[in-house]
Amino acid sequence: MAEEKSRWVLMATAQTPTNIAVIKYWGKRDETLILPINDSISVTLDPAHLCTTTTVAVSPAFTADRMWLNGKEIALAGGRYQNCLREIRARACDVEDKEKDIKISKKDWEKLHLHIASYNNFPTAAGLASSAAGFACLVFALGKLMNVKEDNSHLSAIARQGSGSACRSLFGGFVKWVMGKDENGSDSRAVQLVDEKHWDELVIIIAVVSSRQKETSSTRGMLDTVETSPLIQHRAKEVVPKRVLQMEEAIKKRDFPMFAQLTCADSNQFHAVCLDTSPPIFYMNDTSHRIISCVEKWNRSEGTPQVAYTFDAGPNAVMIARSRKTATLLLQRLLFYFPPKPDTDLSSYVIGDSSILEDAGIKDLNDIEALPPPPEIKDNNVTKNKGDVSYFICTRPGRGPVLISDESRALLNPETGLPK
Repeated sequence: MAEEKSRWVLMATAQTPTNIAVIKYWGKRDETLILPINDSISVTLDPAHLCTTTTVAVSPAFTADRMWLNGKEIALAGGRYQNCLREIRARACDVEDKEKDIKISKKDWEKLHLHIASYNNFPTAAGLASSAAGFACLVFALGKLMNVKEDNSHLSAIARQGSGSACRSLFGGFVKWVMGKDENGSDSRAVQLVDEKHWDELVIIIAVVSSRQKETSSTRGMLDTVETSPLIQHRAKEVVPKRVLQMEEAIKKRDFPMFAQLTCADSNQFHAVCLDTSPPIFYMNDTSHRIISCVEKWNRSEGTPQVAYTFDAGPNAVMIARSRKTATLLLQRLLFYFPPKPDTDLSSYVIGDSSILEDAGIKDLNDIEALPPPPEIKDNNVTKNKGDVSYFICTRPGRGPVLISDESRALLNPETGLPK
């Protein structure tokens, strides 16, 4: 690499999905390395609907590492960012771009500064695993920029040090985060159980109950739970190991009744552990509870589960329907109970895969007003809760991270390395 401050900028842009745990991770045995007290299993969501896009750039003209999140510059001084940057730099290899006449040797990466721009197409810090997608995307993009040779499972152990659940976003489909046993965390990484095509009839509908930042962060919540909850150790040692084995079997066999029973039970127990914390942590709210009631009534009336629900550290409901047909019936029920406010634009109230709206026979707000009560309702005294849901996202299990070669989709200017 030439010593003079040339003006070249080398960039890489990646897109990484978020994931939602069906067997939850809650509690760490090592706070710095982010090592969990139990295994967890997640489903990766379609990045077309929920993802982080990150552009990373390097140039000898940059004077410091800098990062912009959703258009605003943020500090990179935090330990979690520094851990990821340090680990990736340590694994960087020689890079040559013949087209731009750029050569970077392995030792040069320690001296070069980085610019990072990241954008989430869904609410940040609202319980939709934005940090998982964000750190996974950061590590994946940096790995490509720096010609890191490790596979995604090894990269997941680095992403884990930014945000625990980030390790699971390095793969599509259903993913297991193995807690590991080594004190240095080298064996605490993600492995793919099945890809997104294995169970592609599943449809996922997310009710975004609140896009506000949550009162108790996951980091703070886990710390308090491990210190004060008598239930958490029983959950980690006795309950989760059995559930993980049962969930792996249910996924392998596409056994939806077992999958739904385990998913709902694990979500409910996770929130029970939060309530068992001192002081108690309330991630769900009244709307969350009404959604659970709606799904439970329907599942009981059918005699077999139609929908599984799960809630992460926030009030938003993630509902997994067993088929496309079930998803249309679920959406009708959700819109009956939680219709939009008058004058709401329907296309901004149901986003993502809007074709499910068409399958449900809903073209405008009048169609929502005309929806009949679900058959499991025994009386007509139903309270409709307009405005309690901000919007719905219709999606499906999706693929893992990808590199975006189209430079026009980069978030940084290729000439300056600053945000566009």
